[in-house]
Amino acid sequence: MPAPAGCRGASDGVYEHVPVLRREVVTAMGPKDDEVFVDCTLGGGGHSEAILQAAECRVVGIDCDPAAITASRERLQRFGDRFAAVRARFSELARVLDDSGLDLVDGVLADVGVSSPQLDDGARGFSFSRTGPIDMRMDPDGKVCAADLVNHWSAEDLAEVIRRFGEERHARRVARTIVAGRPWNDTRALADTVAKAVGRVKGRIHPATRTFQALRIAVNNELGELRALLPVAVERLRPGGRLAVVSFHSLEDRIVKQFIARETGRTAERDPWGNPIGPVRLVARPPVTPASDDPNPRARSARLRTAVRLPWNTR
Repeated sequence: MPAPAGCRGASDGVYEHVPVLRREVVTAMGPKDDEVFVDCTLGGGGHSEAILQAAECRVVGIDCDPAAITASRERLQRFGDRFAAVRARFSELARVLDDSGLDLVDGVLADVGVSSPQLDDGARGFSFSRTGPIDMRMDPDGKVCAADLVNHWSAEDLAEVIRRFGEERHARRVARTIVAGRPWNDTRALADTVAKAVGRVKGRIHPATRTFQALRIAVNNELGELRALLPVAVERLRPGGRLAVVSFHSLEDRIVKQFIARETGRTAERDPWGNPIGPVRLVARPPVTPASDDPNPRARSARLRTAVRLPWNTR
């Protein structure tokens, strides 16, 4: 499928990265022999590899990026039929499991957001520090890329996206600046202009970080994908099955936190005796943050939330 106007195809660059919270994810999954796990954000296969090494289990990996599928298959081919990679969005979990002949599984993992290989490849258009096309599609066959947004959306629509998904308090100023500078075809030029509109920002983040985050989330419908995944993941866990979600910013983490709170009954409506009304399907574990010696330098903002499927209210 040809790329939409303003977009380019994905680079054929090497897809390698060190997975965030590798040890903590394996601990949360607790793999045992003959169990089956789903890695909903396969990437380069780092988390899947760690799970497969921990026990004689099976892993089904899901990713919408063909570069990730290719890289993970090469990396994990030594595990034979214990590993399978499927190109799909993680909101398609139910279909993937049905097609794989799996009803319930023992663990579901999602490491949400952009991956390091995607971010580091300038040709993918995610990075404000590298020159490249303004793309930002995790799935290179996606119908809309970031260039479509910055070159065709109104200032009002851009401002809403930048405010909502980037939590950028200068969203209107940034949106007006983007519209005034059209057309855009280079990430570095866009980032420099956004940085001037935002001005100096205290802390370590680049002034264009929030705007680029917002555009990426909008292009890939990341929050919608996450909301669609979570209930299906719990529905397809067998009793005692584990859910683990790694998030990197407050928007993602808030969705996961609120979902787990509802599923544990913590925020459910109560009857006169104080019991939650509605199904209680999970028991939550405390959130986990990276250890100081985590080998991935981008891990500092990561947060891992986990929960276990209760033995009742299952199919």
